[in-house]
Amino acid sequence: MGAIDREGYRFETEFSVISQKGAVHVYRNGEFIKELTFAFTGEQPEPTLIEEVVDEFFETNQKCE
Repeated sequence: MGAIDREGYRFETEFSVISQKGAVHVYRNGEFIKELTFAFTGEQPEPTLIEEVVDEFFETNQKCE
């Protein structure tokens, strides 16, 4: 899985098959902003799950502004 670039942010995904947990690291202008964690099943997280995590980040941040 590659990184996702959206609205000036970069989202980089990492995951552990053994623990069935993953994280999306959020960066802006090369600076780490936040870690978004999630759980998954199988050999790797589905791309739609990663998209949902990214979408939720924007929904949450827009409410805070």
